[in-house]
Amino acid sequence: MEPNALKGKTCFSAVKGIVPETNQIVGEFLFEHWGVQKNDLGIICGPCHAEEVALERLSYLTIASQDPEKAKLMGDALSGRFLKTTLSDDIYGTEYAAILKNVIAVCSGISVGLGYGDNFRAVLVSRAIQEIERFVTAVHPIDRDINEPAYLGDLLVTAYSAFSRNREFGAMVGKGYSVKAAQTEMKMVAEGYYAVKCVHEINEKLGVDMPISEATYRMLYERIAPTIEMRLLSDKLA
Repeated sequence: MEPNALKGKTCFSAVKGIVPETNQIVGEFLFEHWGVQKNDLGIICGPCHAEEVALERLSYLTIASQDPEKAKLMGDALSGRFLKTTLSDDIYGTEYAAILKNVIAVCSGISVGLGYGDNFRAVLVSRAIQEIERFVTAVHPIDRDINEPAYLGDLLVTAYSAFSRNREFGAMVGKGYSVKAAQTEMKMVAEGYYAVKCVHEINEKLGVDMPISEATYRMLYERIAPTIEMRLLSDKLA
């Protein structure tokens, strides 16, 4: 596209990832490189798996925009018999949380592959939402309720659901697959694998306490044995 192709236009993003060349979320990238204004950006996030939408099971979306009228317009357009929407003004927190929940889901999947049970994962996810809150507060400190569906709800469905690609990818790694073998067999993209490296690099500057994300990074990129790293993590979660 031409550099000014998005100028003056309203853009809604449903991308749940970081631009690796710049370590920017999509919103930040559009602001800096495409001239999109903050009031012209909207974020579409979960908790919502596409598979359940396709099955017409009741699902919820969160529509975030700093322009409440635009958020409402998109929310009304997407609402239907089996799809409901809620509105938010947190374009940064919702996007970062959507990225981090994929990282946590990979870690959750690794624990499944290693044979850890529901009791452990309950603690893992409980600590994970605290980790997400610390990170999003560091990158964009506003008054937000981390227990809202866009944060906690999206984390829960991604960490537990059988539809979660990131959880499935993690489970394969926990069972002994190499990262490359797991990616090849899945034939789908597990965003958390790429996101955790970007989050690690961002956090080198921020210095936020993120034991789950850092453990996931070490298992995937430093090739620390999941059996060892998960045992060390389990002590930190106590």
